[in-house]
Amino acid sequence: MTPEEPADEPQAEVVELPAAPRTTDIALDELELIYAFIYSRVGNRADAEDLTQQVALKAIPRLRQGSPPSAIRGYLFATARSVLGGFWSTRLGLSEAELREDLAMAMPADPPSEEGVEIVQRVLGQLSDNYRRVLELRFLHGYSLKEVAAEMNSTVGAIKVMQLRALRAAAKVRLEE
Repeated sequence: MTPEEPADEPQAEVVELPAAPRTTDIALDELELIYAFIYSRVGNRADAEDLTQQVALKAIPRLRQGSPPSAIRGYLFATARSVLGGFWSTRLGLSEAELREDLAMAMPADPPSEEGVEIVQRVLGQLSDNYRRVLELRFLHGYSLKEVAAEMNSTVGAIKVMQLRALRAAAKVRLEE
């Protein structure tokens, strides 16, 4: 068979598949969602645009080529949450740790049951005065770490440690029924 003669065998047609979108292109497409996410939490167009830009500048250079779109989206939203934390921390004059702590301290809508109140009182009654006071202020009165530290004439760091130890001590309390 010579190169000029057509082969008797059927030739397969070469079909070009569209190139998979690059990681950066996927990320740029997702920035519209990121902007909407940030705007819903900030409520100010100018701030939302600035924060979205910060997310892009932080996240896009760190993306791995070939990552699936869901991983890219997840990383962008994680970066957006981090940027929002920094924004609100600066805006409110709080550390990011305190900001997260205050958000987690939402008070329940339903009143506590009598049985639950009785159990809490018995557990608190078996703790030392400092441990009991820290837990009461933090969880029953909803004080922030900073407020508890001021109330107890201590530092925020010392209150964090005391709270951890108090929770561990409370977990070890045996309730006789």
